[in-house]
Amino acid sequence: MIWGTHLIRRTMTNWPDIIGIPLWMWIFGLPLAIALFAAIQAEIISRIFQPLWAILDRVYTISGYIAAFFMCVILLITIGQMGSRWLGLTFEGSTEFAGYAMAATSFFALAHALSYGSHIRVSVFLNLNSWTRYWLNVFALALSAVIATYFARYAIKTNQMSALLNDRTQGQDQIPDYLTQFLQLFGSSPSQWGTVLDQATGELIYTPMWVPQLTMSIGTVLLAICLWDHLIRLVATKRSAIRQEVLE
Repeated sequence: MIWGTHLIRRTMTNWPDIIGIPLWMWIFGLPLAIALFAAIQAEIISRIFQPLWAILDRVYTISGYIAAFFMCVILLITIGQMGSRWLGLTFEGSTEFAGYAMAATSFFALAHALSYGSHIRVSVFLNLNSWTRYWLNVFALALSAVIATYFARYAIKTNQMSALLNDRTQGQDQIPDYLTQFLQLFGSSPSQWGTVLDQATGELIYTPMWVPQLTMSIGTVLLAICLWDHLIRLVATKRSAIRQEVLE
């Protein structure tokens, strides 16, 4: 009972302390401090972060592949709906699963699309001169990073609340129980994995809402990281790391 009360309080707290420091300092203050330090010591930041930038570029590319995979899932579900209709069968939950795949496609594609310049950018003022272009890019990336980080925080909070309330789908979609138990391994310590796996069954259960919501949380976190990453790169190297500009 005490543990449950503590969990509820921790979940309801917007900015809990981590190692004695409020969460907002970690997710807003730390990357902003790194960006400011990059403006002062660009060479040091570039040298330290170069290996990390290569890794992050691969992560953004992988997220794009995952988005493409879920787009193919939408196609397969659509084909399955057509086939079941022709055969007079019922494809229960197909609409819900297609919606989950569409959400996954959208959110996993965010960071990849940003890195490749696929987001809409109004460049009227950016083309005035190099000084204006640089500072407007810095301002836009900083503001976008703060907004995306705020969104990511509350996307994760939505996941936590859905799991806490055991919120389930209102549709006909069902998934194997062992899938939810497997996903819970990533949110528990290795010492608890045995207990979590012992609870797994092969029964079909109505989809817990936190399962499809995971794609929203992961996608928004990746977008926030990508925006802070490109801000720091821009400040450190004085040029945008976005690989191509959107056609005017």
